[in-house]
Amino acid sequence: MIIAIGGDHAGYILKEASKKWITDAGHQVLDLGTCNTDAVDYPDFAAAVGHAVVEKRADRGIVVCGSGAGASIAANKIRGIRAALAHETYTAHQAVEHDNVNVITLGERVIGPALAQEIVETFLKAKFTGEERHLRRIGKIEKLEEEFSE
Repeated sequence: MIIAIGGDHAGYILKEASKKWITDAGHQVLDLGTCNTDAVDYPDFAAAVGHAVVEKRADRGIVVCGSGAGASIAANKIRGIRAALAHETYTAHQAVEHDNVNVITLGERVIGPALAQEIVETFLKAKFTGEERHLRRIGKIEKLEEEFSE
C-alpha cells in the first residue's frame, strides 16, 4: 500500500518515526510534510493527506498533530475521508474492520513512540470486513455526508 503521511510541528517527530515503521512493514510512504518543527497549521496537512487518499495517490493516510483531535476534525471535513483518532490498538484495527476508515490520526503529545508504532502497524494490517451491517452503517454516513455537503 501507499500510505500518505503528514503532520504539523507538534507531530513532526512522530511523523518521521512512523515513516520507518511504514516502510519496514513493506509499504510505500508519501510524505506530505511538514519538514521540521517550525509552527504550521494542522488543517493544511490533514487536507493534504485526505486529498491524496481521495484522489487515490495513496491507499490510506496518517496525520499527526499534538493531540490528534484537530487533525481528525480537519480530515473528516474532506468528502470521502473517514478518519479516526487512535490512541490505542483496538481503535486502530476496529475502525478499519467495521468503519472502513482510510485515515487515522495520532497525538504525539499524548502517546509514546512504542505505542504509536503498535498503532501504526495495527492500522496497516487491518482489513475491512465488508459485513452487511457495516456496509449499511457506512451507507448512512455517506448519506449524511451528501446531505450536509455543499
